[in-house]
Amino acid sequence: MPDETQTPTLSRGPAARTPHDPRAPRLPGTGEAPAPWLLRLIAVGLVLAALNLRPAITSLGALLEEVREGLHMSGSVAGVLTSVPPLCFAVFGVMAPRLARRFGAGTVVCAGMAAIAAGLVIRPYAGSTAGFLAASALALMGIAVSNILMPVIVKRWFPDRVGTMTGLYSMALALGTALAAAVTVPLTGALGGDWQSGLAIWAVLAALAVLPWIVLVRDRTPAPGQPGNRPAGVPGATGDRLAGAPGTRRADRPATVPTGASGIRPAEAPALRITRSRTAWGLAFFFGLQATAAYITMGWMPQIFRDAGVSAGTAGVLLAVTMAMGVPLAFVIPRVASRLKQQGPIVVVLGLCGLIGYGGLYLAPAAGAWAWALLLGVANCAFPLALTMIGMRARTGAGVVRLSAFAQSTGYLLSIPGPLLVGVLYQHSGGWGLPIALMAGLMIPQMAAGILAGRDRTIENEC
Repeated sequence: MPDETQTPTLSRGPAARTPHDPRAPRLPGTGEAPAPWLLRLIAVGLVLAALNLRPAITSLGALLEEVREGLHMSGSVAGVLTSVPPLCFAVFGVMAPRLARRFGAGTVVCAGMAAIAAGLVIRPYAGSTAGFLAASALALMGIAVSNILMPVIVKRWFPDRVGTMTGLYSMALALGTALAAAVTVPLTGALGGDWQSGLAIWAVLAALAVLPWIVLVRDRTPAPGQPGNRPAGVPGATGDRLAGAPGTRRADRPATVPTGASGIRPAEAPALRITRSRTAWGLAFFFGLQATAAYITMGWMPQIFRDAGVSAGTAGVLLAVTMAMGVPLAFVIPRVASRLKQQGPIVVVLGLCGLIGYGGLYLAPAAGAWAWALLLGVANCAFPLALTMIGMRARTGAGVVRLSAFAQSTGYLLSIPGPLLVGVLYQHSGGWGLPIALMAGLMIPQMAAGILAGRDRTIENEC
């Protein structure tokens, strides 16, 4: 199934534009194409934003031992710290669609990047565990809303290139994740061995990511299918109403984008009850279990290697290798997945790589460290696969918004206990046997949920 099939068709009439039309994409509600410079700027903004969606987490994983000593944390408290990312993603991610409707997706992402920069500057110098957690929550709030809105922005501005653009920002996300894991320890050494400076330096990258989104602050066009008014300041931008759109027929509108003075037909607003969709629940569980594995890996894997006798610098590089596997695969997997009717086979391959990697981590963590890091890196590519399926399991822009918010918020909520439980098991068992067994065991339901989510159907049909 090519990328183009992910895009909702605005009209079935003879004047409808197909994604193969060289003039596509078109802005919602008009026949106008967005200015090329604007699309390039949004693409740059997507890449810079994606680069900042994980360094706050992986930079901490590389220096977790130093942070624990500096703030006098126990293993259980450190487990709480590694559970903060999914908690924040679940809590703040729910707010993203409402904020996007109110202020525009571009404005929310711009504010999110600013929140990341502020949180990363504040948290190393907070002086206490509570302050460190609060500043981390500020940065993670920015990450959470941006996480939710990435698929929405891709669907809105690049409707004919969903797979390609999803792969691009997923690749940038993996690159940022790996970069922070690899260079945080060397950077800390170059800055005099101060772990506080080593963590705070990542605020510079976040501040840089604010700049492209400033142009879209005045773009109040909400996500596709959401109510909104005509924005100001962005060339060619428009609201989502289709009343005057050329090539549309009145009979087609209920199946595409709602219309009316407020942007929503009152009778249609409650039609999509996403909790009735088995696919939505399957995707939420798949997203939650892959997030559990990812945050356990990012938070604890360097410590596993260090406890096995690997140096701190090498442990950070091993985590970087795991994250770096997502750079090429995050670009390839969405494109391959978007061409398949069912994504179950990809889910199974990724899950088997995870099982083998965890088995090796249990039996010979130091001897086969590089192999296990590579295999777990392949398994972690369930994340771009989940993002791709969010775009494929909904026909309309409104469906993508709801599915993205539901799957990611519910998934992150489900992932909260995992890193915390690993910390508790590690502290009370005195080793990594039980935590690694837990990680491997969670791969089985992850594969089952992924197979369910990967079936060829949409939430609109199920609801």
